Amino acid sequence: MAAEAFLLLACFMAVLLLLAKPLGDFITTLAADRSVTGLNGLERLIWRSCGVQDQEMNWRHYLLAILLFNLLGLLVLLVVLLYQDNLPLNPQHLPGLSWHLAINTAISFVSNTNWQSYSGETTISYFSEMVGLAVQNFLSAATGIAVLFALMRGFARRSTTNLGNAWRDLTRINLYLLLPLSLLMALFLVSQGVIQNLNPYVAVKTLEGVQQTLPMGPVASQEAIKMLGTNGGGLFNANSAHPFENPTALTNFVEMLAIFLIPAALCFTFGNLVRDRRQGNTILWAMSIMFLLAAVVVMYAEVQGNPHLMPLGADSAMNWEGKEARFGLLNSSLFAVITTAASCGAVNAMHDSFTALGGMIPLWLMQLGEVVFGGVGSGLYGMLMSVVLAVFISGLMIGRTPEYLGKKIGVPEMKMAAIYILITPALVLLGTALAMLTEAGRSAMANPGPHGFSEVLYAVSSAANNNGSAFGGLSANTPFWNLLLAVAMLLGRFAPFVPLLMMAGSLAARKSQPASPGTLPTHGALFVALIIGTVVLVGALTFIPSLALGPVIEHLQLLGQ
Repeated sequence: MAAEAFLLLACFMAVLLLLAKPLGDFITTLAADRSVTGLNGLERLIWRSCGVQDQEMNWRHYLLAILLFNLLGLLVLLVVLLYQDNLPLNPQHLPGLSWHLAINTAISFVSNTNWQSYSGETTISYFSEMVGLAVQNFLSAATGIAVLFALMRGFARRSTTNLGNAWRDLTRINLYLLLPLSLLMALFLVSQGVIQNLNPYVAVKTLEGVQQTLPMGPVASQEAIKMLGTNGGGLFNANSAHPFENPTALTNFVEMLAIFLIPAALCFTFGNLVRDRRQGNTILWAMSIMFLLAAVVVMYAEVQGNPHLMPLGADSAMNWEGKEARFGLLNSSLFAVITTAASCGAVNAMHDSFTALGGMIPLWLMQLGEVVFGGVGSGLYGMLMSVVLAVFISGLMIGRTPEYLGKKIGVPEMKMAAIYILITPALVLLGTALAMLTEAGRSAMANPGPHGFSEVLYAVSSAANNNGSAFGGLSANTPFWNLLLAVAMLLGRFAPFVPLLMMAGSLAARKSQPASPGTLPTHGALFVALIIGTVVLVGALTFIPSLALGPVIEHLQLLGQ
């Protein structure tokens, strides 16, 4: 089993890096705002049609454009969900969503969270899927990448107040990156057996003679951007454990690669844009080490399983509950780590059925701020904020000037970094406390004790960190939970944009200073260790008390302690 795990992880990382490097080089063209050969006319046509002025923005204008763009998308999606019964492409005649579920779902997809308090095949029409949810899958992913572009330009540019043009970035990211990749992946998925149609649901008789309804839908096209955009919301309640979404071992492997592809490629883009590839490689090493350690722990926990079943044999002790038998324990464990490390939320196994230790690692990966690869754009800009913190702390410890990429890290930058880092933990801990203190929150719990607390903590952590996966066992489709998680998703996505873009504007206005003997090197093994230490230390100090009340106690109970 150990050899199989090593081979799986080695193959995954090798293929990922092989694909990410050239993609990162191409994304550099977009981030550097260089023209794409032969397609300039199409860009200008789109901008003229929308009345967009092609001029650069400062951080305030960039932030305003991003917020207004997403607010408009939120309002349009909300109307579509509320009135889907009056819209076309609804062969099952599904009714409109309740007001609180519509608010939750609209915010969920606009914020790139894709939390689903519903079963997709019995709730969402084809029109809502394609015109509402799928559109936001593209736009929310593009939003995260655009904000990252602005931050990277803040590090790369000198003595300017401009960070690019938000409308130009959003257009080019969708037109040249997300749409072509999604088309290629959708065609691959169709070739493997993923369905793509607009047919009514099909009634069939099983071999046992039981009537069963098979849901249909435009699955391949949705699945492609769901993975590539680290969105995670599927057409079916079983998500990527459903054979219509994930039919083979090959599609399972490719879907895992798709989740990490753009986040990994953006590390190479960052190195190219700041003209020092070592910087991007350093961040990629830090992310990869944390990811691999998390994957090994989860695989080990699930293979070890329940010690109380050891008398029945090692194979019987393995934790097969909630796993998709087609993919096995190792692939299910790896998928769980990838989807929670990358802010995706797609699942091919039920995290609620993992062992206490195996379930704690995906939970903690979210609580670290989704910086281990993370969502498209959001993972790297979150990691860069941790890098700024690491530079400042290490500079103070050894008496060196806090600088990063030639830009001095001063008090304003540290204030913005501190605010950024505190926003999500505050949402998670306050939201969990509110749920546990109210009857409306506790009544949704299906399990008592530490496991029930883990379900609540996981749900709020997933929402605030814009992941979208669920621990299970929580009846979250109630007004209280839909509104609580909606607020967590909204603030967890858009509130960090303010300090982030403020820092980008501050850094862009500064002159770059050449390295001196007092400058801390920000590449190499030592700095990789500093980044990992900063990320883990902040996560540990923030969340270990809450984890001790849930998965830690449950693990000790499992061991009979």
